[in-house]
Parts: sequence; structure tokens; C-alpha cells
Amino acid sequence: MKELRSNFSEGTSRWAVRRAQWLALGLTDEDMRKPKIAVVNSSSDLASCFSHLDAIVPVLKEAVRAAGGVPFEIRTAAPADFITSAGAGGRYILPSRDLIVNDIEIAVEGAQLDGMVCLASCDKTAPAHVMAAARLDIPTVVVPCGYQRNALSEDGGDDIEEVFRYAGHTALGRTSVEDLTERSQTAIRGPGVCVGLGTANSMHIACEALGMTLPGTTPVRADSPRMWQAVRDAGKAVVELVENDVRPRSVLTEAAVENAVTVMLAIGGSVNSVKHLQAIAVEAGLDLDVWELYERKASDVPLLCAVRPNGPFLTEQLEDAGGARAVMGELGGLLDTSSTTVTRRSVAANLAERPATDHTVIRPLDDPFARLPSLLVMRGSLAPEGAIVKLPASDDRPAGFTGVARIFHSREEGIAALAAGRIEPGDVIVLRGIGLKGGPGMGMASALVFALDGAGLGAQVAVVTDGQLSGLVNKGIVVGEVSPEAAVGGPLAYVEEGDRVVIDLVARTVDLDVDRHTLESRVPMDPTAGSIDTAGYLSQYRGCVDSLRCGAVLTGSGSCQVAEVAE
Repeated sequence: MKELRSNFSEGTSRWAVRRAQWLALGLTDEDMRKPKIAVVNSSSDLASCFSHLDAIVPVLKEAVRAAGGVPFEIRTAAPADFITSAGAGGRYILPSRDLIVNDIEIAVEGAQLDGMVCLASCDKTAPAHVMAAARLDIPTVVVPCGYQRNALSEDGGDDIEEVFRYAGHTALGRTSVEDLTERSQTAIRGPGVCVGLGTANSMHIACEALGMTLPGTTPVRADSPRMWQAVRDAGKAVVELVENDVRPRSVLTEAAVENAVTVMLAIGGSVNSVKHLQAIAVEAGLDLDVWELYERKASDVPLLCAVRPNGPFLTEQLEDAGGARAVMGELGGLLDTSSTTVTRRSVAANLAERPATDHTVIRPLDDPFARLPSLLVMRGSLAPEGAIVKLPASDDRPAGFTGVARIFHSREEGIAALAAGRIEPGDVIVLRGIGLKGGPGMGMASALVFALDGAGLGAQVAVVTDGQLSGLVNKGIVVGEVSPEAAVGGPLAYVEEGDRVVIDLVARTVDLDVDRHTLESRVPMDPTAGSIDTAGYLSQYRGCVDSLRCGAVLTGSGSCQVAEVAE
């Protein structure tokens, strides 16, 4: 047995007080010499996303014990986008990711535990768990805990994406409250994350592409035999990682992050995957520009999947077709298969054992659903540091959009203008001042996007915002997460009502068609225009969050080489 950092010298005060505490919990002196494993449970009664996690913990603990370890459950914040977004216009959502990372650091590093198994569920937990693993660099296995049963797949009803979409219709009086009530009645039929290829399922798949989950475990139905087997296997795997001193930074290499970007492009993953993978790279100490990776690889990685909201297929069909492992197998030479994973084997070795692929759902490399990327990193005079557009899985798409700016500083303002008929075809909604520092915490723009869809203007009006989007948003032309944001003096701050905005999806640019002399004469918007008044965590977040170029990590949580290069 290797020397464990959790084993203190007998006779010391740390050994004595720890022994007293743990004997009271029923542990023995023999237990105290074993690998001590944190079971990270980001659980809550607030949402179905996590409602099954508490039942997973005893099974996982037993697997850890059977492998020769001692498990300790620790709990962290448990944000759910559709629940936690109710407060502060969605501004608590992204900051909760870094709160989880810090929660884990305090509990695991403070106690000097030897390894972790992290139960990943809703959108922010998976990236937070990998970020914490990278920061602490102790042996870790991430267990994606699955997606929910839903009416769409079971009897052709609605899933949560449809409920969200029709809520935008109801907000404008296009559908009745009774209709929306009926749609939401049975949309979710069990625990787990949103069923579409939104941020949660995208990041679960990204974890497998990074090598931080056991192969063949994403996506997965919650509470299914496959999920339970992954739980049991993870308990054994983490003890073996501790015994062999296999640490996350040996897995989370530049090649691993590049593999994850390639897989996200191949499946048309969530817009949020860009900032989350950048944050993981920063926490792992990598000098890597993930935004540039998405740009560079976009033309080389065809779209092999067309899963909702990008296309007609269901996540259940993606899982049954072979899931992430099958997608990676089809990508062949586009991946670095020499990378190490938490199996202690290479990607190549893991892929060698993959089952047959259903090519109806996961296309081969030479016959993709589309050769044009679904995820586009945009640049231009309005977004010199970058912005993101998500498009359907098709090569038949608009070349761009040109229109006049209509300026708003909250989604509520925009929806009210829409309801009053003040937004017309040809308008470009500029929703600004709701970014990382302006929000603070990044306001959600998704409700406005779905309201446009409900008004029948989804294809006739574009949106440009420094706010964030749900991973389920894939309607119309929406340029999100514009950086630098308006509140710090980014170009969005200088846009005025009626300006001409040009979005070119072929050149991947978003520009303000105003001459330099005119721009130089303008006064930027009030940096507090889109802000909410807050003195709590969001105020603290505003003071220490870094830019989207750095994945929106908190200052001091990593060495952001990307920021240094950009400067």
C-alpha cells in the first residue's frame, strides 16, 4: 500500500482528534489506515435532477468498502437551472459552479482525503466536479447519474424542452395557461437531468471524452442497470487509482481537452461546453485557449449526431446507438487515442472494447449529418474576444442576418416590448449589461429567445447578448456570451438604437456597421444598466470572476494563461 496523505503520525494532535471523531462514527483503527474516499453528493430536494442521488450513495459506499477504501459522503451546493434560475434573473446559475468547486476544496482538501467519486447530475455539477479534481489533483472518478424519463420518448408527449418552449408562447398569449399546464403535467416522469442534448448531457459526455468517467457510461438513463453498474465500478476504480497514484492532471492533458472539444463539435454539444472546458483547462494548469480550439477544429469535425434540440433523434436513441464511446470510435484519427483515462488505460484501449454502432443515429465520419459545425465561435467588432452561436444539425442554414439594433438591459424588458408589438422582423435585439460582472453572474437570455419563437419571429429577429443561454436553446440566430461584456466597456456598450448589426455565419463574424469616427464620439452605456442590486454572493462574485476567455473562473483559482496571452 502506498503512503496515504490521510494517515497522520500516531501520537500527534491531528491523529488523536481525528481518531476520536472517527471512532465515534463507528470506524476502527484498521479503517483509519485505508484509502479515504470522498463521495461528493451534490444533492437537493429542490429538483428531480438530483432526487435519486441520495439512494446512490449507500451503493457507492459499499463498492468503495469492498475495494478496500473508507467512504465519506460530503455535500455541496446543488443548483438546477430550471429552479435556481428563478432568483436574480438566472444570475445564480453560473456562479454556483465555482461555489461547488470551493465546497469540494474545503471539505476534501481540508480533511486531506485521498480520492473522490463525484456524482454528477445537473448542468453545473459535472464541470464543477472536474474543475475540483483538476485543482486538488487527487485520484477522482466522475459518475454521470443519468437523464430523466419523459413523456416525449414514452408516449409522444412533451419533454422539458417543449415545456420551456411553450412557456414562451404562453407569455405572449399565443397559447393558454391551461395548455401549458397540461404540457407540464407529465413531461418529467423520473429523476435525472433534462433529457435533451443540453448542457447536462453534453458535459456528461465531455467527462467521458476527457477520460474522467468510466468508458461507456454516457449518456445514461437515470436509475437504469447501466447507471448502477457504473456506480459500482466507480467505487472499485477510485480505490485502484489511489493505490496506483493516478491523478487527474495526468488525465486532464491538452490532448484530453482537445478530444473533448472534438466530441462536442461532433455531437453539437451545448454552447456552455466552451466556457466549462476552458475553466477545466485553467484549473488543470494548462496553457490552452479552448475558444481557439473550437474555432480551429470546427471546419474539420463533421456533425455525426442530430439529437434534440439539434435534430430529430432522442438522447435515448443516442445511448442505445452506442453513446459517447461510439461517437469517439467513429472519430478515429481526429482524436488523440494515446491519452490516459481513469481506467488506467488509454483511450484506444477503451475504444477497442466498444459495441457495434447504430449508424442511423451516429453517422460515420464519411457520411455525417452535416459538415458545417453546429457550434460556432464568432469574432468581429462586437465580439473581439469571442461569442457563441448554436445552429441545427444541417448544412442548409442561413448565411447570416443583418438588421437594426433594439437595445434592452433585461429579458423582462425585451419580453414586454415583444408583447407590446415593438419588436419587428429585421430587428436585432441587443440584450446587454447582463454579463459576468454586469449581471453580476450572467443573466439568462433564454426566456426572451423562446418568447421570440412563440411570437413567430424566431427566424425574423436575431439576438446578440453578453448573457448566457440554456443548453437547450437552438432557435433562430442567437449570438450569446459576447466578450468582452458591455459592463466592462466592451463594444456592446457603444451600440445605439437603430445601429446596423451584421451577423455573418459563413465568416463567423458579428459586427457593428458604424464608422470609427462616430463610435469614438459616443459615450458608453452606464455599466450598471443591466445590473441587479445585490450585496451577497453575487456581489462577491463580481469582484473576483475572471473573463469568459478564462472560462469565468474565480481569480486565484488557477493560472489563466489565456488571459495573459490575450493581453
